[in-house]
Amino acid sequence: MRYDKPKRNAPEELVNENIRFHEVLVIGPNGEQMGKMLRREAIQTAYDMELDLYCVAPNAEVPVCKIMDYGRYRFNEQKKAREAKKKQHVTEVKPLRLSPVIDDHDFDTKLKQARKWIEEEQKVKIDMRFRGRMITRKEVGEEVMNRFIAQISDIAQVDRKPSMQGNTMSVVLSPLKK
Repeated sequence: MRYDKPKRNAPEELVNENIRFHEVLVIGPNGEQMGKMLRREAIQTAYDMELDLYCVAPNAEVPVCKIMDYGRYRFNEQKKAREAKKKQHVTEVKPLRLSPVIDDHDFDTKLKQARKWIEEEQKVKIDMRFRGRMITRKEVGEEVMNRFIAQISDIAQVDRKPSMQGNTMSVVLSPLKK
């Protein structure tokens, strides 16, 4: 014997028999007011029209229900949600770590990687960790950070100025607006 568990992820929709109000204000399928009805009368009216009764305003003084094709309504809502999701642009912040005593070749490699990400319309967060006694020479780290910002300033802008948080200096760069 197979037992399928009901899905309980989504909140229960107030449709047909799931509506628990004694009396509801009913709107017809074409938007006309049908007045107050008992729940079972409203459900029967909807079934007679081969449609569903959907509660559109459950928190109103007298809950408002509409007679509609609920399957089609739900399909259109899901379609709108998919379209909205397609149009939204998620910008990811890519991390990059520098050192105050970074070598020129390593610096160029990190700069090249940051350029690649910025050209892909990504934001880049550059962290510079000061370890041990390096913290006493913050100006060396600031110099490296400013050099990095200057060399990438043709395609990127500074979103958040270099700031210290504990032993880490960080800056956020984003692509220039076109």
